[in-house]
Amino acid sequence: MRFPSLLAVVCSVGAWLGAAAAGHAAQPSVYLEDLTWTEVRDAVKTGATTIIVPVGGTEQSGPQMAVGKHNVRAKVLAGRIAASLGDTLVAPVVAYVPEGSISPPVGHMRYPGTISIPEAAFKAMLEGAARSFRQAGFLHVVLIGDHGGYQTDLRDVAAALNREWAGTAVRAHFIEAYYKVTQTEYVQALKAKGLSDAAIGQHAGAADTSLLMAIDPSMVRTDRLDQPAGAATGISGDPRGSTAALGQLGVDRIVVETVAAIRKARQEHR
Repeated sequence: MRFPSLLAVVCSVGAWLGAAAAGHAAQPSVYLEDLTWTEVRDAVKTGATTIIVPVGGTEQSGPQMAVGKHNVRAKVLAGRIAASLGDTLVAPVVAYVPEGSISPPVGHMRYPGTISIPEAAFKAMLEGAARSFRQAGFLHVVLIGDHGGYQTDLRDVAAALNREWAGTAVRAHFIEAYYKVTQTEYVQALKAKGLSDAAIGQHAGAADTSLLMAIDPSMVRTDRLDQPAGAATGISGDPRGSTAALGQLGVDRIVVETVAAIRKARQEHR
């Protein structure tokens, strides 16, 4: 039996690496901040005229979850949604959102790590970003939010932009389905797995914690899941039964429902 020479092996590996690199280059990131300006320009020219603006928020989520929970979830889920659509980019996550009064502190502001900005500043920031995307050639600016507190603000911003852009081909879309599914279909799926309303909770319970486990388990302190609900912990629910598998039920539904909603919104405004 003849064995290939070292030179032949090296050439073969080099060819494989080159092909792999070429394949990687053919599939650039969907995240705007990963691209150069010329790559953004070329993406828009070749049909990527939709951009998702993922809104997160920095707030307490119990002793078991990092305060960047909403930001990580919004970015990862937006990326998966964009990849499913195939003609969409994702803007940097909006991490600063209204969380209520700072002094005196109310709601989540009673816990260290939460950041709050005025509602007017929040809306102005989103409007400025959207106008920037229009200037760059995007035709559809999609607003999705991982937090329940500012959903009305996102709706209001989209409506204001569409009044401003009336008579043009550019539209802003508030996609309610992204957040709504976490309060409806995801909850029903968890109940079908045997979880109670008390365990699922409204904040930092099994639903919230499981969803983050499925997306980035490094942000969950699994040794702190045995925490009581109440003002002392910031938990509404029971995170003890949280698992990544349960969270994946939510991930799958969020992506599918949001993709369908974006496609419908774009079709209605063509």
